[in-house]
Amino acid sequence: MANSAMRLLVIGPSWVGDMVMAQSLFMTLKARYPHATIGVVAPAWSQPILERMPEVDEVLPLAVGHGEFGLASRRELANRLKGRFDRAIVLPRSWKAALVPFMARIPERIGFLGEHRYGLLKERRKLDKQVLDQTVKRFVSLGLPLDEAATGDFAIPKPRLSIDRDNLVNLRLANMLSSRPAIGMMPGAEYGPAKQWPLDYFHQLAKKLIADGYEIRVFGGPKDHDGANTIVEGLPQAHNLCGKTALADAVDLLADCRQVVTNDSGLMHVAAAVGVRIHALYGSSSPAYTPPLTDNAVIHYLGLSCSPCFERTCPLGHTNCLNELHVESVYQAILADRQREKVIVNA
Repeated sequence: MANSAMRLLVIGPSWVGDMVMAQSLFMTLKARYPHATIGVVAPAWSQPILERMPEVDEVLPLAVGHGEFGLASRRELANRLKGRFDRAIVLPRSWKAALVPFMARIPERIGFLGEHRYGLLKERRKLDKQVLDQTVKRFVSLGLPLDEAATGDFAIPKPRLSIDRDNLVNLRLANMLSSRPAIGMMPGAEYGPAKQWPLDYFHQLAKKLIADGYEIRVFGGPKDHDGANTIVEGLPQAHNLCGKTALADAVDLLADCRQVVTNDSGLMHVAAAVGVRIHALYGSSSPAYTPPLTDNAVIHYLGLSCSPCFERTCPLGHTNCLNELHVESVYQAILADRQREKVIVNA
């Protein structure tokens, strides 16, 4: 069989941001093998995101919760996949992530060494964290021959999610959104509070922006709803959409925003993939390791001596990396972008 007609299976990651970054791998594979088909094994929640990626031909939901072993579900899926794929690329480094392609008897199985998966993978690659210093680089490298991947010097296509304009019109009506230009806010971060800018700072920023004529849309999951109420409280042009919109809806509503202000989170990567202007707030994590994959972003990062610590909660108890990132500096950066937009429009 010609390489271009290969049947490729990717075992996808378990986080929203990582799944968006995985599109860089899918784009790389389609560029290298234009007639290949790509199937992705992924958690059911990620299906709406994967359906917005034109490179993905088939989504294969795995009914296993985060952290679950789920052997029966993995075996059932593997039985359905037997004989259907030529090569599997396993993105997570866990032992269980490599089980489905092994049980499905896919001839080529590629992934990084980790958790004693020697028998499960045919091609086991050593991860050089100095060369592959970003998550997205690690993903893309697994789609390349070893000699190319080992250099770390290869192109990283930027994710680009498709937009459903009809859905956007319906969402604006259903949520009674105004005709004001919108700014999105994403105050959540699934990993932990050391990645979350204070809610009161978001509220202060929202109040300033509404006074300037903007509408505020706060995005997140059901767990972010109560915190988002702190942001929108007393602000008539602010909408708490946390838990009210599906993930695919957030894609369309974010694409409709002029700018977004976001923690280092999965929705930050979604916003990057729809092309909106991003103000990314970094605290315990590093913009060098998981940057928004776009040229249209401003990084707000203090780079304190204790940063990045990559901890869920601040080990020093003060979270100064975010508490000292003041509202006024972010506000001024947004205003500067607004002036830049005016110059472009009037040019």
